[in-house]
Amino acid sequence: MRDADSTKIRVLIVDDEPLARRRIRSLLAQDATVDVIGECSDGYKAVSAIAELSPDLVFLDVQMPAMDGFEVIKTIGPERMPTVIFVTAYDQYALKAFEVNAIDYLLKPFDLSRFQKTSRTSQGNDQGPAKWERQQSASVVVG
Repeated sequence: MRDADSTKIRVLIVDDEPLARRRIRSLLAQDATVDVIGECSDGYKAVSAIAELSPDLVFLDVQMPAMDGFEVIKTIGPERMPTVIFVTAYDQYALKAFEVNAIDYLLKPFDLSRFQKTSRTSQGNDQGPAKWERQQSASVVVG
């Protein structure tokens, strides 16, 4: 039998901006159904963390030095990539984000209300029992 923490959504935050990671973490801390299992400051670290930690949801920045958010998805493989919510300051990537099956696209700067809407969207996401074994919802935000 699982412990109580195993029912939480395991979230990884990926953003090259420390303030963006801190803001997302503080907003997620208000949700008892979420467990932030790690943070990454670049795409290479994200690829390693996703492979090692198996998050349910990734808040993924689009533009990062060396490896962007889309390259992270390509490297991991779309079929193995956790659920993603992009969080970015650039609106021109929205269509591409949904083409790679992101469940939401948060445009910076975002307010609490918009973040909460994204959180509700992620909790309503249903991608099948294999992907959602540990939680009932997931989402990714990119900064």
